[in-house]
Amino acid sequence: MKRFVLSVALVAALVGCGSNVKLDNPPVEDKTGTAVSAGTGAGGASAGANASSGVAAVDLGKSGQDMAGPAGSNVVYFDFDSYVVKPEYQGVVEAQARFLRADPKRRAVLEGHTDERGGREYNLALGQKRAEAVARALALLGVNSSQVEAVSYGKEKPAVEGHDEAAWAKNRRVEVKYR
Repeated sequence: MKRFVLSVALVAALVGCGSNVKLDNPPVEDKTGTAVSAGTGAGGASAGANASSGVAAVDLGKSGQDMAGPAGSNVVYFDFDSYVVKPEYQGVVEAQARFLRADPKRRAVLEGHTDERGGREYNLALGQKRAEAVARALALLGVNSSQVEAVSYGKEKPAVEGHDEAAWAKNRRVEVKYR
């Protein structure tokens, strides 16, 4: 009797997990809102750009130039246990703001970092506060908030290995990286 009840329960569970959704050929919408057949895939479409696919070619020679950012530094350093942007880095923030305002399509990631001292959670929170402080400074200079993303790596990605004040000072930073 137990086997029969167990078998019925197993069959009921399998039937309950079933689905009537057809996943073989789902429709895909492009940006214009028209349905496109998903039948062409890796083997059905050409790898290059063509007029019928609407895919633009990527110029790899040019793409790296825009990712570099403005000339000069893209790093803002912080004091120990602080997320206040120091006056000596105001020029760095202003240059980044001019660069972002020049092209509203450009996006930047503000990567917050800390030195090795302190716990993991504390350093992640401090790195986030540092990245958000730079984001606020950019917003005050006219950068659209949709262009900027603040993330924290805490102490996980040190710029300099070492256990002295010189190394720690180089690791307490926000790096501006462009996409």
